[in-house]
Amino acid sequence: MLSVILACVVLTQPAAAPKAPARTVEMTGTDNMKYSVTRITAKRGETLRIVLSAVGKMPKLSMAHNVVVLNKGVNAAKVNAAAALARESDFIPPAHRADILAYTGLAGNGETVEVTFVVPQQTGNYEFICTFPGHFNLGMKGSIVVQ
Repeated sequence: MLSVILACVVLTQPAAAPKAPARTVEMTGTDNMKYSVTRITAKRGETLRIVLSAVGKMPKLSMAHNVVVLNKGVNAAKVNAAAALARESDFIPPAHRADILAYTGLAGNGETVEVTFVVPQQTGNYEFICTFPGHFNLGMKGSIVVQ
């Protein structure tokens, strides 16, 4: 008898409010090693989806792109230097995983990759970089400004 009453209570509970859909930011990465979007303004706690499409003529082995979003205050140059030695993990340095908020896979010409994550509650600038060797040093970077 008790199990029947409990079952009825569970079944009559209101459904949880649906989560707000992710806001999508689309960008391209090209053979000139630049993102088409270098500044993203975001709200604290919002769900953000970054979609990166690679556009170019070079083969993926020599020209691929990703988006690696770093936690606030992380030294991007240090993460990038470690990434250059992390080919086996698609240039995501295992020793720096704690410094990384979110990241995409690598995209070669004609490919698209994406990542969805919750924006931190702390306001400020969160850098994003391409960790494919040489790209960050040539300017493939940007920032998410959390307001």
